Amino acid sequence: MGIDSIFIIIIFILSIIGMFVCILKYPKLKIKSFQMDTFFICPLIGAIIILFINNNFSVFWNSITSNTSLNPLKILILFISISFISITLDESGFFKYISSLFVSKYKSSQFKLFTVLYILISILTVFTSNDIVILTFTPFILYLSKKGNINPIPYLVMEFVAGNTYSMMLEIGNPTNIYLSGGFNIPFLDYFIKMIIPTLVIGISSYFLLLLLFRKSLKEKINVFDLEISKINDKPLCIVSGSILAITTILLAISNYINLEMYIICSVSTGLLLLFLIIYGLTNKKKETLINPVKRVPYSLIPFVLSMFILVIGLNSFNLFTNIGNEINKIDNKYLENIIYLISSTLSCNIINNIPMTLAYANILENTNHISNIYSTIIGSNLGALLTPIGALAGIMWLRILKENDIKYSFLDFMKNGVIITGFTLGVSILMLLMI
Repeated sequence: MGIDSIFIIIIFILSIIGMFVCILKYPKLKIKSFQMDTFFICPLIGAIIILFINNNFSVFWNSITSNTSLNPLKILILFISISFISITLDESGFFKYISSLFVSKYKSSQFKLFTVLYILISILTVFTSNDIVILTFTPFILYLSKKGNINPIPYLVMEFVAGNTYSMMLEIGNPTNIYLSGGFNIPFLDYFIKMIIPTLVIGISSYFLLLLLFRKSLKEKINVFDLEISKINDKPLCIVSGSILAITTILLAISNYINLEMYIICSVSTGLLLLFLIIYGLTNKKKETLINPVKRVPYSLIPFVLSMFILVIGLNSFNLFTNIGNEINKIDNKYLENIIYLISSTLSCNIINNIPMTLAYANILENTNHISNIYSTIIGSNLGALLTPIGALAGIMWLRILKENDIKYSFLDFMKNGVIITGFTLGVSILMLLMI
């Protein structure tokens, strides 16, 4: 290994360490009224250094302009588009309305409340995005726990587990799904057919595990409280954004048959929704109709993904990931390979975060002999979020919301439950690999 290779590895490690320091200690940069996330800054600096030192501008440029499935820009367009549509639907008041409607009927029993929220969060996660559902429902759960004078932890953990298991069912549930399935040209419908049963089995079994873990808290009586059913803030906005989300999902399902790439479908859908928001906002003199959803889009993911993409290209310039993949391929046992990819990807999420892990594993999987290895890695990229908060960016943001609301649930508390839940779901997943 040459000096350049060692230097690239050092830059990569420092970028990851810097990212976690920013996430845990300095999550936001505030300058007067302006504020932004900081987690992408260190990877961005590291990527710039590698571009200059390694002089691989042409390699990076060719990668983001090439018409290949592993083009990171296509993946970003797809994820940002789905996020924007889902956020707009949330802005209409849809999620709050559905939540309050269901909860008002089952608020007298903790078991019923826990179950109905689990079902609701799981369904919404499938068709929108796990990050958005988790961040939307957390304040709602905190409100319910105060009104009913109950322990919020079982519900918060349940929300996080449901969001990061049912996100596996469709490609759009998690950016890691999008990158790996899109990168290896797995059709939307084929993905769904392969993942529906494993997702349901893993999700339902984890529900019963959660009931077991929090049985004492859930047996406590809940104070009967009045819960006013939230109204949909903007019915036209709800109908249009909901319809666009539904149509987009259907088109994604048949994208392979109509010969349209998924990022094109999503970008056109987002363009139409933007056009509606502009016209609707001007007509009704409601600037916030457009401004609020635009503000909430996770733009920080753009420099983060592109920076990590450059860092991974740098690491693979001396075939680091390709060689790892070739060594795994020598095992010549499909099921054992599946298990290795599942467990290693789950653990890797908690070393470098699930998005960088996915970018690295795309290179490791490049010459794989079994498509099931890709599905194994996708499962790992979702379940990895359950072990520690650093497994996924949503975990960090989730803990930050709890801290801001004076909920005592530390990094260590997360890990105590995370080890049990992740170990259990991995065990179930290993059995499910036999079906893939």
